[in-house]
Amino acid sequence: MNFSVLKFVIVVSISFFVCCTFNSFGQSLEELRKQKENTASEIEYINKLLKETNTNAKASLNRLAVLERQIKLQDIYINNIVGEICFLDTSIQQNLKRIDSLSRNLLVVKQKYAAMIRYAQRNQDNNNQWLFLFSAEDFNQAYKRFVYLRQYADYRRKQADRISEFKKSMTNQLLELNERKNKKQNLLISKVNQTKIIEKQKSLQSVVFSELQQKEKELRAKLENQRKAELRLQQEIERVIADEAKKANRKVSKDSGLALTPEEKVLSGDFSNNRGKFPWPVQRGLITDHFGEHAHAVLKYVLVRNSGIDITTQANAKARAIFKGEVTKIVAIPGGNMAVIIRHGNYLTVYSNLSNVFVTAGQKVDIKEEIGSIFTDQDDDNKTVLKFQLWRESTKLDPEDWLSRN
Repeated sequence: MNFSVLKFVIVVSISFFVCCTFNSFGQSLEELRKQKENTASEIEYINKLLKETNTNAKASLNRLAVLERQIKLQDIYINNIVGEICFLDTSIQQNLKRIDSLSRNLLVVKQKYAAMIRYAQRNQDNNNQWLFLFSAEDFNQAYKRFVYLRQYADYRRKQADRISEFKKSMTNQLLELNERKNKKQNLLISKVNQTKIIEKQKSLQSVVFSELQQKEKELRAKLENQRKAELRLQQEIERVIADEAKKANRKVSKDSGLALTPEEKVLSGDFSNNRGKFPWPVQRGLITDHFGEHAHAVLKYVLVRNSGIDITTQANAKARAIFKGEVTKIVAIPGGNMAVIIRHGNYLTVYSNLSNVFVTAGQKVDIKEEIGSIFTDQDDDNKTVLKFQLWRESTKLDPEDWLSRN
C-alpha cells in the first residue's frame, strides 16, 4: 500500500468516527440521504462538464478547479455513506435488542401457556368444572367460581394471542434486520467503489497540476490580462455611478452612494431583504473561483484578487438576472468580452464574459430573465465561465453570501 492510499484510509477511518459521532446528535437519516442525493447530482453535473472538454482535454486552471471541487464532493459523498452506515449500525443493534427481548418474553409466555394447557388437560372433564361450581358453600361463592372459570378461559385465549403477536413481531423484526444488513452491505460496496474513484481523481488532479507548473510564463500572462480586464470593469462601474449621479443631478454620499428616489429605495430594500435567497445567475453551475484575495492554485507566492466569483457552466449557457432591475450599461471589455451592469436600487449586479447580450441600456429586466450568452473559450479547454459581481454602490460584496445555497 503506497503512502497516498494509506493516508486516504486513515482520513476515511477518522471521518467514519467523526461522522458517526456527529450524525448521532445532528442530522437525521432523511437529511443525510437528501444531502447524499444532492451531492451525487452535483458530481454527475461535474462529470458532464468534464466530458465536454474530454475530446480536447488539456491542463488548465479551470479544469484543475473543477477537479478540486469534484474531489471535495466525492469526500462529502463518502462521508454521507459512512454516516448512513452509522445509522444502520445503530438500527441493527436496536433490532437485535428487540429480537432478544421478544424471544425472552415469548419463552416466558410459552412456559405459562404450557402450564395452563397441562392443568386444563388434567381437569378437562366438564364434570370437574360442574363439581367445582356445585361444591360452593353458597350462591355468592358459586358465582365467584363461575366468573373465575370464565376469566381463566379468557386469559388462556389472551395468552395464545400474545404468543401469536410475539411471533409476528419477531418475524417483522427479523425481516427488517435482514433488510438493513443488506443495505449496509450495499453501502460498504459503494464506499469501496467511491474510494477507488477518488484515488483516480486525485491522480488526474496531480497530473494536471504538474502540467500547469510547467506553464508558469503562460499562467502569469493570463493572470495579468485578467487583472487588466478586472481593472477596466471596475473603472467602468465607478464611471457609471458618477455619470448617473451627474445626469440625475443627485448627490453621492460616501456611505450610502447615490441618493435614491422613493421607488429605488423600495427596490433596494427588497434586494437587501433577499440576502441568501437569490437564484443563481446561471441555470446551473459551480463556483470555480471565489471572492476576494487568495493564493493562486499553481503559482507560488502569487495572490489572486477576484472582485466577484467565477461560475463554470456548460457550453451555450445563458446568464440571467438574479433580481428585477434596470440595465444601466453594456460594456465591451478587451480581454473580458462583454459585461452587463444592472441596477437594483443602490445595488449593482455585473455579468461579464458574455459573447453576446439580449438586453439594451435602460431596459427593465425581471428576475431570472436571460440577459446574454456566456462565452465558451475553445482555446482554453472549452471552458464556459460567467464572472459575476455584486456591488453596493462602490463597495464590492461577496456574491456567495447573497446567492441561494439550495
